[in-house]
Amino acid sequence: MPNGILVTGGAGYIGSHVVQQLGEAGERVVTLDNLCTGFAEAVTHGELVVGDTGDRELVAKILAEHDIDTIMHFAAHTIVPESVADPLKYYRNNTCSTRNLLQCAAEAGVKHIVFSSTAAVYGIPAGGVAREDSPNAPINPYGTSKLMSEWMLRDLAAAGGPSYVALRYFNVAGSDPEGRIGQSTPKATLLVKVGAEVATGKREALTIFGTDYDTPDGTGVRDYIHVEDLAAAHLDALAWLRAGGESQVLNCGYGHGYSVREVVQAFERVTGQPLPVREAERRAGDPPSLVADAARIRELFGWTPKHDDLDGIVASSLAWERTPRYGA
Repeated sequence: MPNGILVTGGAGYIGSHVVQQLGEAGERVVTLDNLCTGFAEAVTHGELVVGDTGDRELVAKILAEHDIDTIMHFAAHTIVPESVADPLKYYRNNTCSTRNLLQCAAEAGVKHIVFSSTAAVYGIPAGGVAREDSPNAPINPYGTSKLMSEWMLRDLAAAGGPSYVALRYFNVAGSDPEGRIGQSTPKATLLVKVGAEVATGKREALTIFGTDYDTPDGTGVRDYIHVEDLAAAHLDALAWLRAGGESQVLNCGYGHGYSVREVVQAFERVTGQPLPVREAERRAGDPPSLVADAARIRELFGWTPKHDDLDGIVASSLAWERTPRYGA
């Protein structure tokens, strides 16, 4: 029987897409999720254990009983403005719980960890483009909480702990093209999800936070990556570590950005209808532009995105929003 993979936060948006791809690849998966934002129905393969990554006793039990040799760690709070308003919530859940998880992993002899990190560790990179060696200068507690977890992974690996890949996500969007799972996060703040809710009448309007940034049209520019391509990168990271590859920190984005207004235009192209928008002041903790230099992950892993198309990303989000299998 193959060694097991523990996926923390595997009932959430990104984690569930990774669980699905792992299951389809024949891996033995165990998901640990407290279901505070995830959905049991989103876990399409393996066993679901309802619980918290900060529960050391529970995590140790899972690692031992399921012969886990790899952890994929997604469980985290992820809303930037909330992290600014309630920083200790983010340090408790994202940083302290990760520390507990890593202690359990080290004590159980776990070999590999794939970590869900974020482009927020860069803050406001020069020229709006971030490389892996760009300075780490997060401008919100969410980014800082994730960077601290990266440091723990680095230091634990140097002390003989698990090898790891930390994937720094840019703006994740879209849903499973076959409509089996999707993003149902309550009160979501991710732009494409919000746009899909507006386009299907679940919200009155999309709010553009900031129209005076130093960008071509004054609105924030982001690198939008389809969740299926991001999930595939996690399987590539797993293969890399299993083959003896060294620990890595890698950007995961397409290498080009779209403004908020360009995303609105994509919705209007796909639906053939105007998308109601409102304009508001800038939001705390938002950089003007954040785009990946993602050459390294392509070079090391041979990662080849299949869904690099903004209209396609929007269409998959809309399809899920119209016929969700769980969530509101």
